[in-house]
Amino acid sequence: MSKRLMVIDDEPEMLSLIKFTLERAGYEVGTCDNGRQAWDAIIGFKPDLLILDVMLPGIDGYSLQVKLAQEAATKDMPIIVLTSLEPAKTLFQKFPQVAGFMTKPFKPEELLENVQLALARDSEPKP
Repeated sequence: MSKRLMVIDDEPEMLSLIKFTLERAGYEVGTCDNGRQAWDAIIGFKPDLLILDVMLPGIDGYSLQVKLAQEAATKDMPIIVLTSLEPAKTLFQKFPQVAGFMTKPFKPEELLENVQLALARDSEPKP
């Protein structure tokens, strides 16, 4: 069964590129283009991995990350932060569920590599 990935990004071209790249690699991909609807989209889709932009309309990626870390249903979900804001990396380092941090623009191969690493890390036994 293919892994389910959720992508949250407000740039339509970026969302399309990421979705295309991941689907071509065999993943089932859900998308959301704003922070206001992101929580409901995540709970409804139940992804194995979340790819999260920082700058989102409604609720920013950092605020969403805080909520994800606090909720039992999502606190162990691996997350890859994908943003054009390199300085945001320090904000997300304190969250153990952040499995990767990528800056835009990115290479599709780099995205796939980060997804595979995050999913592999998530399948390791917890101490």
